[in-house]
Amino acid sequence: MPNPSASYSFTVRIRLERRPGTFARVAAAIAEQHGDLGAVDIARTTSEHLWRDITVAAGDTTHAQAIVDAIAVVDGVIVEHVSDRTFLMHLGGKIALAPRVPLKTRDDLSMAYTPGVGRICEAIAADKERAFALTSKRNTVAVVSDGSAVLGLGDIGPEAAMPVMEGKALLFKRFADVDAWPICLDTQDVDEIVSIVRNIAPGFGGINLEDISAPRCFEIERRLREELDIPVFHDDQHGTAVVVLAALIGTARLLRRELSALRVVVLGAGAAGTAVARILVAGGVRDIVGVDRHGVIHADRGDIDHDPLTWWGAATNPRGVTGTLDDALADADVFIGLSGPDLVSADQIALMAPEASVFAMANPVPEILPELVPENVRVMATGRSDYPNQINNVLCFPGLFRGALDVRATTITEEMKVAAAHAIAEVIPDEQLGEDYIIPSVFNEDVATAVAHAVADAARTGGVARRMPDGAAPLRIPGAPV
Repeated sequence: MPNPSASYSFTVRIRLERRPGTFARVAAAIAEQHGDLGAVDIARTTSEHLWRDITVAAGDTTHAQAIVDAIAVVDGVIVEHVSDRTFLMHLGGKIALAPRVPLKTRDDLSMAYTPGVGRICEAIAADKERAFALTSKRNTVAVVSDGSAVLGLGDIGPEAAMPVMEGKALLFKRFADVDAWPICLDTQDVDEIVSIVRNIAPGFGGINLEDISAPRCFEIERRLREELDIPVFHDDQHGTAVVVLAALIGTARLLRRELSALRVVVLGAGAAGTAVARILVAGGVRDIVGVDRHGVIHADRGDIDHDPLTWWGAATNPRGVTGTLDDALADADVFIGLSGPDLVSADQIALMAPEASVFAMANPVPEILPELVPENVRVMATGRSDYPNQINNVLCFPGLFRGALDVRATTITEEMKVAAAHAIAEVIPDEQLGEDYIIPSVFNEDVATAVAHAVADAARTGGVARRMPDGAAPLRIPGAPV
């Protein structure tokens, strides 16, 4: 039975007869079904009955229904209503537009809109760069998806993708005060997507591509990076990669190892797996062996004739490993899974070196569950919030875009991503590192700020920033703030 989670929690309103032991029987029924009893509130009372709202966490929808059914058969209890708390959170959407300036008087109106706004339009028409200073462009990101590869749900379409994109926008605002807006497109044609994003780009300071299936995502990102002068970032690839590198840096510090000395196995050579391997190479890892559905990726394999496999063949597997996942795992220090559920066994992980690290990233079910790993595993991480060491993209993308927007970066470079990874890892002091704490919590308030500063510095050093650091001579626009 899955562990109870807030994502499957519900509130049930029950009417109880006012006699001793009635609620105790309700609590016992919930416990017998392995539900997690939360808040209990009194909604109404009479001389004969008591109405209570009970919040319970379940493991999935089937489990939730079993708990409700168990409550319903308790003597003296009537179930009146059940509310799914996750559905309630999404009613009406999770984001809204809010004004930044007052609009209370005629003067306010004349400056915010006609006739005063015309002067602002003319200024931008004369110098498009002024849009960064005089519009919301300076702090706005488009979260763009075609709904073709949503979470673990696959190709569910643009309407069904909206809750995820709204959630992304919510995280941007909560963690980095970036205004993001979901743009869900009813097309999966590469040329159309590129054209649409290119044509809406003037209103945004950055583009976050999300949940677009491979291999189309590679071409879409490549073309948009070439055609636009604002950051374009496919989070499923690069956000995951940044946080994996951060977790590996933390693990190496804990184990007192150098990244260059680690033997790393990556299972999955799709968008995320390729991005992870690329950033690990950029971060200093020298021994990476990739494995896909056809086995170990090596330069002499017959199907190495197209990207990204040609990159894998040229840039990884320096020892020339061949064969299966078992061959790759022999004496490996780190396993990184970016593939699918339950694809790795405890016996396979036991082939790894002592004090091994396992990052099982498939969601919602990882390649191997933490409770199944053998004794040679010292560090275990997943993408889930109900286990320690959650490798979550939210550690990266809010701060990364905050830093890129602050310096008006024209692109996001590999150096900026590596800097973000080191910033995430360095939030945890050496004395606080532990097997269950090699990467900070997503709610650590220091993360986004540290990432933003590191990314901004890397952008300036790399020559892709249009704005100078505090105290230096900025690229001022005459007559307007920067």
